[in-house]
Amino acid sequence: MKKKSLGINAFLNSLRSILNILFPIITFPYVSRVLQVKGIGIYNFSNSIVSYFSLIAALGISTYAVREGAKIRDNIHEISQFASEIFTINIFSTLISYILLFLCLFAFSKLHNYAACILIFSLQIFFTTIGTEWIYQIYEDYGYITLRSIIFQILSLVLLFIFVRGPQDYLKYAVITIFSAVGANIFNFIHARQFCRIRVVWHFNWRVHLTPILIIFGANIANMIYVNSDITLLGLMKSNYIVGLYSVSSKIYQIVKTLIAALLMVTIPRLAMLFGKNRLKEYKSILFSLTNTLVLIALPASVGLVMLSKEIVLLISGKEYLRATNSLAILSLAYIFSILAWILTDCVLIPSKREKYVLRSMGSSAILNVLLNIILIPPMNEDAAALSTVLAEMCMFIVNYHYAKDLVSDIFTSRKFFKNLMDSFVGCIGIVIVCLLCRWGWDSTIMMTISSIVLSIAMYGAILVLMKNAIIFSWLKKVKDIVSKNI
Repeated sequence: MKKKSLGINAFLNSLRSILNILFPIITFPYVSRVLQVKGIGIYNFSNSIVSYFSLIAALGISTYAVREGAKIRDNIHEISQFASEIFTINIFSTLISYILLFLCLFAFSKLHNYAACILIFSLQIFFTTIGTEWIYQIYEDYGYITLRSIIFQILSLVLLFIFVRGPQDYLKYAVITIFSAVGANIFNFIHARQFCRIRVVWHFNWRVHLTPILIIFGANIANMIYVNSDITLLGLMKSNYIVGLYSVSSKIYQIVKTLIAALLMVTIPRLAMLFGKNRLKEYKSILFSLTNTLVLIALPASVGLVMLSKEIVLLISGKEYLRATNSLAILSLAYIFSILAWILTDCVLIPSKREKYVLRSMGSSAILNVLLNIILIPPMNEDAAALSTVLAEMCMFIVNYHYAKDLVSDIFTSRKFFKNLMDSFVGCIGIVIVCLLCRWGWDSTIMMTISSIVLSIAMYGAILVLMKNAIIFSWLKKVKDIVSKNI
């Protein structure tokens, strides 16, 4: 198979991430005003409930499939058999997920008022299984799924502005949200035949796959608990209004996190393949570059979002959501811990088949998050949910590093890593100064935000160049090489 460029893959996945981000950036200001705080609260609470059952359907299949499939992707017969076995397991887990969802809808009266919205969101469970997006990750094919995303997001955008017109239209918004995923996943399943033949099979050794899948599943459950327990517990302990406020800050936080992680996501299959084939020198080289690059991006993103949290909330959601500023600023502090923990999980522990340690780290983080939420939500409301997320991300990073230090200690304790951190820290001071000057210089919120972002990027880049940062010079060299080839 022709080797795909990590740079091109990162660009395509970044483009897809940007499109996934632009859709809520364009729609959320409109939707948050039309549906109002209560409607947004119902929408997000219903979505958070379905996400637990989506997790049951997904098990740990995607992560396991990418890790194991990357090793055999060049053998059409092996990968077809492997993909069929994984798909069959996924079909059964999806069936179990729906049975449990319907039982919960009947058993818990609290959910009856949300039943219609929950059932709409539940469609994504089946179509995510059909989508088999892990096939595209195995083959590092991001061109097709990027094109697919553009088409369905444009269609969804048109439908949104046509049909969502008032507070009562939150169900229509849920249907439009699902439409984008459903259509995309149907085309995914059809297009996957270009790589291998996927079918339901009956006679194979289930145990070979189930043990690691279930361990990863346990880790994913823990991860989902600490990701979604904030909104779930706010919905149970507080009001839809509080959920709506936190939904704004968490949505913005996730948007920026998705952008930062675009490079990480496309690198996972390559690292899994290199580790699986014992090409450790290449593996270490890419891992070192990935870690330092993401640190260089995560720190300024965190500082910039803290400085502009008020303006971003105002621009995206309006004055009635202004109270979400504090929770957004608190959440922004989690980026560096979250990204580093993510690297250690998906790029180190999973490829090295240490998924049981991922389960421990995510389990401890989930327990900490839930306990902090239960204790702090009554007096602190949405700010408690944000603070618990920061501490849970910190906990996960610490535990992950403990179990991966024999593989990564040379990276995290290297002089180059600390030099990179120091360069980024100095650059972040420049970002703070720029944002303060822009706040004093502009009365317009829009102009202040745009000028702050543009000038902060310029200031940060200039500081890195002045400090002779190796990563920034490698980026500049790649840009120079691309330009020279096209001239």
